[in-house]
Amino acid sequence: MMDILVKPIVSEKMTAQSENFNRYGFIVDTRANKLQIKKAVEEMYGVSVEAVNTMRYLGKKKSRHTKSGVIEGRANSFKKAIVTLADGEKIDFYSNI
Repeated sequence: MMDILVKPIVSEKMTAQSENFNRYGFIVDTRANKLQIKKAVEEMYGVSVEAVNTMRYLGKKKSRHTKSGVIEGRANSFKKAIVTLADGEKIDFYSNI
């Protein structure tokens, strides 16, 4: 299950969503579907998941200037999952630090 969930999203916006709507964000494997994501979150954190919403992001275009000229490339693409938990459930990302 560790290969499906890459890392949790800990940002101001996701913290507000978790407090107000009981939603948590994760960067997930691009090949994972909603059922696999739901199962991975339930097994890893011991919570019951009500809904999973997924989004795919194309990597940002990047360029840098070097001695040999301008190098253009792209950052990695990724998939984001927003997981809605049942009422009363909670995930604490800071417990195992």
